[in-house]
Amino acid sequence: MNKEMELQLRGYGLTTAHILYRLPDHPAILQTYVWQHYDLAPDFPEMREFLKFWEEKLDGPLHSVRYCHRKLIGPNEWRALKGEFILH
Repeated sequence: MNKEMELQLRGYGLTTAHILYRLPDHPAILQTYVWQHYDLAPDFPEMREFLKFWEEKLDGPLHSVRYCHRKLIGPNEWRALKGEFILH
């Protein structure tokens, strides 16, 4: 099973963040960045870690962050089946 499927079965959903930040040399200009990762709502530890990294390591100060989150699959939607169909 791939990593993304395992995360989804553990309750993770796809989080997309639209980040606006100021250019270091031209603070009046806003630049956009789109970040997407599997994360856990409502605390969003992955996104918080990324934004912390941004504020500590990158030069462009954050202006705003808008995000959306969608669970793509839940444990109640997944069933393991054992069986085999033989077709001619």
